Amino acid sequence: QVQLQESGPGLVKPSQTLSLTCTVSGATITTNSYYWSWIRQPPGKGLEWMGAIAYSGNPYYSPSLNGRTSIWRSTSQTQFTLQLSSVTPEDTAVYYCASWNIRIGTHDSWGQGTQVTVSS
Repeated sequence: QVQLQESGPGLVKPSQTLSLTCTVSGATITTNSYYWSWIRQPPGKGLEWMGAIAYSGNPYYSPSLNGRTSIWRSTSQTQFTLQLSSVTPEDTAVYYCASWNIRIGTHDSWGQGTQVTVSS
């Protein structure tokens, strides 16, 4: 059973870079069964897929974030990191990491989510 846990600061100032790490247990992020995603939910809105990193290490990003996103994996093979640059209050959201199960075509495990607020 894959388990995921997000970590990072809960408050970021406007124009700064948000950085979150997801720690994975029950699998390594190089296993070819999964892609590893970041997803967020702003208050009162739906889920937004931000990007993912493949088991190969290749990242994929949502074009809606206009190139502000970077995702990479650690050498430990148990963590992957999200950075979102030039944040504004509109980036305030609950941020989730999740595993995309390639075989069944769905996000089958999620972290509990972490609240990030962008405010001066």
